[in-house]
Amino acid sequence: MTKTRMDRATLAGYLEYTLLAPTATRSQVVELCARAAELGVATVCVNPRFVHLASTELADTTVGVCTVVGFPLGAATTRTKALEARDAVTNGASELDVVLPIGALKEWDLASVKEDVAAVVAAGSGEVPVKAILETCYLTEDEITLACRLAVVAGASFVKTSTGFGSGGATVKDVQLMRKTVGPSIGVKAAGGIRTLQDALAMLQAGATRLGTSHADRILDELGPDY
Repeated sequence: MTKTRMDRATLAGYLEYTLLAPTATRSQVVELCARAAELGVATVCVNPRFVHLASTELADTTVGVCTVVGFPLGAATTRTKALEARDAVTNGASELDVVLPIGALKEWDLASVKEDVAAVVAAGSGEVPVKAILETCYLTEDEITLACRLAVVAGASFVKTSTGFGSGGATVKDVQLMRKTVGPSIGVKAAGGIRTLQDALAMLQAGATRLGTSHADRILDELGPDY
């Protein structure tokens, strides 16, 4: 995926316009939704308390509403994550990004990791796409590979690099590994540190099919209206 083959509408379709700051306000979410609709991005990604607001603001648009589950540590119980997911879907979430239990993965408690993702998939009745957040900055290559495989077996539609709240965000190397592991039929979402057009295109070239960023407007402005 190179700059010369990308147009504004196509790039916008890969972007998830994100506002997950703990200081986010209702007015900022309303502004985010209005701008997202103008840009034609795939989704907005907001914290659970704003899902109903975002889904109302975007009701007459093509922009979906993504929210996070077990965010940002992944350390909530599986039951809590499932409840949070069901509540989000009830409030209008069209996609769910769940943080894996990172500690369980690192101690090779594979059943717990799989159960965690599967519970969130079930909470959406298998109809709401679930993205499993690996938080790759804390994982070895073997752990990234294992996490991807577990997420796919559990029913995730995407694997995702990062929360944006860890010690590092998406890297080209990690996205390439994730794409190689899950194959062509599962989505890969890169998130964390994607601020420029160059960043975005590098992640798409590496195999990402979604990009989580709080800089969607800036990235599209770099591309220009008629590129």
